[in-house]
Amino acid sequence: MRSFSLIFKQFSRSVLLIVGFAFWGFSAAYAQTDAAKGEAIFKSKCTACHKIDQVLTGPALGPQLTEETDDKYLIKWIQNNQALIAAKNPKALAIFNKFEQKGMTTFTDLSDGDVGNVITFIRADWARIQKEKTQPPAGGAVAEEKGPSELVVWGLVGIIVIAFIVILVLNKVVGTLERLVSKNKDLVIEEEPVVAEADKNVLLKKILKNKKLVFFILVCGTIAMGSWGWVTLWNTNVHTGYQPVQPIKYSHELHAGTMKIDCQYCHSGAYKSKNASIPSLNVCMNCHKVVKTESPEIHKIYDALGYDPKTQKYDSTAAKPIQWVRVHNLPDLAYFNHSQHVKVAGIKCQACHGPVQTMKEVYQYSPLTMKWCIQCHKRTEVNGKGNAYYDSILAAHDKIKKGEKVTAAVLGGIECGKCHY
Repeated sequence: MRSFSLIFKQFSRSVLLIVGFAFWGFSAAYAQTDAAKGEAIFKSKCTACHKIDQVLTGPALGPQLTEETDDKYLIKWIQNNQALIAAKNPKALAIFNKFEQKGMTTFTDLSDGDVGNVITFIRADWARIQKEKTQPPAGGAVAEEKGPSELVVWGLVGIIVIAFIVILVLNKVVGTLERLVSKNKDLVIEEEPVVAEADKNVLLKKILKNKKLVFFILVCGTIAMGSWGWVTLWNTNVHTGYQPVQPIKYSHELHAGTMKIDCQYCHSGAYKSKNASIPSLNVCMNCHKVVKTESPEIHKIYDALGYDPKTQKYDSTAAKPIQWVRVHNLPDLAYFNHSQHVKVAGIKCQACHGPVQTMKEVYQYSPLTMKWCIQCHKRTEVNGKGNAYYDSILAAHDKIKKGEKVTAAVLGGIECGKCHY
């Protein structure tokens, strides 16, 4: 028993050491999620004025944050630079004068942790850009690492906590057994003979005869398989994060974010029909007859239209359609009307499609499941004041109350979308 105790203590120390290293590695991996959170905040609040490696309205942030290492000062500056300038902080005044006394937007709604995450992202992305300049990837673009998901993170935390509890309980059990042995020194413990290789079947039969152990294994297996099956079935045909490669590289971050172009300038159907509609290439040509004409991506539009930028003439015989890849796709059994949500309800595109103004390539942001739609319908308040649709419904109800004739046409029964998908 004493030798077993010593062996177990050595084993527990090794396990604790391994768990410690695992926790340290997990902490390092989790730091990536801080950068991911910082990236989301940066794209939603900073991209209108700043870029990592280029001067926009404001300076390129990568070199600036490499030179400035005082994170406490940076957090105060980003949250409320006007207060630092008013307090005549030397660094703040130097920056203010350097950029011709152009004030920066204050972000008092961001916590210290949020700003710290943004700083972490900027420095990490600047380091990545510098590395790519010195060592360009040979095999094309490298997939972005977004770190472990929150489920994995909390799962690892749970495993570490359970490991500590098991070790503490086993140490307690060993201590109790040692005390029992010390009280019964004269007790002779018969050691079981070592099982030979040929007796493995006998050992397996003994294990199978232990009904409690067999029951425990079956319960654990049933729970594991049931959980796996439930998660698999629940996520069938849920394509959150789906991001196909399109035939033309179109950046919503540039057009909807930096240029502030309204979504419905291109997707005009969202305001007046069931479908948001893919914009025709003629919409693109409203700008790109003169803008970025040297871009190879713009020349793909010219080729599709049969347009010659030198003569500024169209050749319809050379025109060919562009095979766009659909991102959002509802099943045939689901009916969704864009105009009813955009025009009648006044819902913004970002409510379903996410922050498209920050997306270089569009991806499916929301799960688009029935549960997700129902939750939105439960929390969205209907505002019928001054809305022509609800005014017509109320007028029809008043006619019904008065006993007047109300036809299906009055309730929108002759609208095309009622029958034609």
